[in-house]
Amino acid sequence: MTDWLTVAMPKGRIFEEALELLRKAGYNLPAEFDDSRKLIIDVPEEKMRFILAKPMDVPTYVEHGVADVGVAGKDTMIEEERVVYEVLDLKISECYLAVAGLPGYEKKDINPKVASKYPNLATQYFKEQGEQVEIIKLNGSIELAPLIGLADRIVDIVSTGRTLKENGLVELETIVPITSRLIVNPVSYRMQDERIDQMVERLSRVVEGEEA
Repeated sequence: MTDWLTVAMPKGRIFEEALELLRKAGYNLPAEFDDSRKLIIDVPEEKMRFILAKPMDVPTYVEHGVADVGVAGKDTMIEEERVVYEVLDLKISECYLAVAGLPGYEKKDINPKVASKYPNLATQYFKEQGEQVEIIKLNGSIELAPLIGLADRIVDIVSTGRTLKENGLVELETIVPITSRLIVNPVSYRMQDERIDQMVERLSRVVEGEEA
């Protein structure tokens, strides 16, 4: 399988949108992708193997070479700081990172706390703002933190803002826009540059609204 291309894909919304892009780019992917519980799916006719993983793990798989290419959100790329090539903005799963809190929030001078599943990104952002904060890492339901007094603010992904609103929170600051990117293992790029360049070209045409 040395001439196969291994692709790491995140589960969830990004997976669905990336799958649609690949199909539009002319890749013949089986219907079982859409509802399969398998973690590894081989597509012999395309000489491709797909690894389905948690979004945060995709850059790790690509960096360590168990996947040649992957699809990862820019938020994950910033947080994980993995040694990979970012070769194409797929312009899918658009959202942004923001700071949020309860209405009427006022900054504290002593020991302000911020909850996030992006501790490195949050630390860097507040450092750039000249504000020293205590970061509390959470893995989910970040909106709970201000409601139960665990933290004063949160740093999280915002898509429509509906989740913030439903939990009585408001956006305080916008940090950075987020889309999903095609990433490549540096060694794989040297070994399979022709196949990877072809994938980038085909996907680029779809992203730009041209025919595959």
